[in-house]
Amino acid sequence: MATVLLWGCAVGAALAGWASDRFGRRVVLFAAGLLFCVSALGAAFPSQLWQLIAARVLGGIAIGSASLIVPLYIAEIAPARVRGRLVTLNQLAIVTGILIAFVSNYGLARLTHGSWRWMFGLGAVPAVALCVSLLWIPESPRWLLQRGKRERARATLQQISPGIEVESALNEIAESLTEEVGTYRELLGHALRKPLVLTVMLAIIQQVTGINTVLYYGAIVFAEHGGASASQAIGMNVMVGVVNLLFTVVALLMIDRLGRRPLLLTATGGMGLCLLVFAAMLHYLPGRSALLLVPVLGYVACFAFGLGTGVWVCLAELFPNRIRGRAMSIATMVLWISVSCVTATFLSLIKIFTASGVFLGYALLCAASFVYIFLRLPETKNRTLEEIEIMWLK
Repeated sequence: MATVLLWGCAVGAALAGWASDRFGRRVVLFAAGLLFCVSALGAAFPSQLWQLIAARVLGGIAIGSASLIVPLYIAEIAPARVRGRLVTLNQLAIVTGILIAFVSNYGLARLTHGSWRWMFGLGAVPAVALCVSLLWIPESPRWLLQRGKRERARATLQQISPGIEVESALNEIAESLTEEVGTYRELLGHALRKPLVLTVMLAIIQQVTGINTVLYYGAIVFAEHGGASASQAIGMNVMVGVVNLLFTVVALLMIDRLGRRPLLLTATGGMGLCLLVFAAMLHYLPGRSALLLVPVLGYVACFAFGLGTGVWVCLAELFPNRIRGRAMSIATMVLWISVSCVTATFLSLIKIFTASGVFLGYALLCAASFVYIFLRLPETKNRTLEEIEIMWLK
């Protein structure tokens, strides 16, 4: 069921970029909210297996769409000086939701035999809250200006950034729009090929370094390779969720101060070291669940501090306005395909190479990712989206 959901995420990411460029960011996000609600209720009350599978696919489409649209929308309405922090707030909300899910599922598991239905069904509550809140959220001013709705764009800019010179900002956005291209074919042109390859690689790096093996299968690893009981393993997973949340908050405070490059380099380097220690402990100290938890928490902390937040910021800000939806669609689709492949192969790889060997492999991928980011990623801290576009043209 996890893999079915993730392939739905890839489909949602593929469709959302085109739809957001055509219908607007807000409309697509509202549609994602409706799909979240239908998926939660459909998964909670299926009468046949295919209904549960269909509900999970719809939920995946909603996740893929939202994971693309939300950082894109935030990047387009946020002032340059706080754009990183505001995009990071989205990641903070995600990891908060993961932690709440860990804790609530831990409590619901103690209820009656049908508790799994509540685990799915409660997801409809935040979905309804999302749809209702969108009634007060304005459309992206850059998208409005792209569609020739200058007066609405002016009103939105005045609402979200009352201290700026509105006409100057509108003219700057309009000028950038007149110079931009808007087709998938143009993404392969000279000016956009470099950011496209970079964002696709960042999307792959975020996942092939193994984070979802810990989030999805952490309890299994602690139980089967760390000697923890079932309840202890679930409790350790809750600790993973807490650390994920705490260090996402740290990233929120630091990303616009330190910049994107330092966070991503610190993350990949720290993750590689922690995985190296974890792999060695699995090999030489099996059955020591308390000790094994230490490098895992360090690994999750490094991920949350850098890759968990910085990659989404980079995906949202590295492309020109008019093509951003389509470009992010490609990068986000690749990200979810990477999640699917890592999740689907993890348990099989453990049988072939042992858990120690698999996590050693992830450590080597972290080292390769560090080198790639060091050589290829430019710093975009405090630059407007228009300045970033000019950087690629130069």
